[in-house]
Amino acid sequence: MLKGLAITPPVLGRIAIGKVVERNGKRLPEKDDQFTLTSQVQHDGQWLLHPLDKELRTSATDKLRAIPVRLLFNDPQLNFRAHYALFDRASGRPLCIGDGEQCKRRTQEGIQSLPCPSPDGCPLAQGGHCKPYGRLNVSIGDEDALGSFVFRTTGYNSIRTLSARLEYFRALSGGRLACLPLELRLRSKSTRQSHGTPIYYVDLTLRQGMSVEEALRDARTLDEARREAGFDQAALDQAARNGLANGAFEDTDEESGQVLEEFYPDPPAPASTSQTSLQQRLANKAQTAAQANTEATP
Repeated sequence: MLKGLAITPPVLGRIAIGKVVERNGKRLPEKDDQFTLTSQVQHDGQWLLHPLDKELRTSATDKLRAIPVRLLFNDPQLNFRAHYALFDRASGRPLCIGDGEQCKRRTQEGIQSLPCPSPDGCPLAQGGHCKPYGRLNVSIGDEDALGSFVFRTTGYNSIRTLSARLEYFRALSGGRLACLPLELRLRSKSTRQSHGTPIYYVDLTLRQGMSVEEALRDARTLDEARREAGFDQAALDQAARNGLANGAFEDTDEESGQVLEEFYPDPPAPASTSQTSLQQRLANKAQTAAQANTEATP
């Protein structure tokens, strides 16, 4: 095994709830209200659809908002890895990842382990470039038992919801997380920050129409069948754990450039003295009009 190279779950395709579009000469992320399953091949700057995308839709106009999935591992943190992440804006390379206590940072002296004060207290995080970044690997269909589709997100709602669901389902199933029949579901909510506009996030639930008791019975049956066949889930989890720990950063330089474009776009430039707020501009306009009226009065 090559040292310094993180060995990640094999990826067959991507799960997205948006895309990157070109607008005013810039490539910018655009949110969507449905899932899209893509391959790992791009054409004209867009990811090509995976054949499963069409199979999972009931019609050509149907919006894909639920995907039946299984997980690869019993350990929630192997299925879903979430960190604070900072990328180098020039090279696109991952620069620093942390969990709020400790971080791994690329420095001139090499990769170092340092305290992580979280983005609110880190001088490197100024400008909004460091934020939560999560990667979820799930299995879709039965074609490849170890192949997965990856869902990447920097959304607080998705990260918090997925983290909670994985821990709860592991507890409910007695550690049989990889055997549960699950479903990725797209949900919406409105917040003060969204000004009433719906925002979309990803949830992980039991398959539609299944009760908790039915899902637990299915998980127990599958677990027993796998054990009888010689399937060693504990060894698989450990192999994945060792592979992820083999490198400091999970994303390669090639992948991180795509991640930077889709999830870490340049934030709006801070207002300068010549770029005042709308409220100030309106006030200035009113003042100018009042002065004009005063000057016009005999």
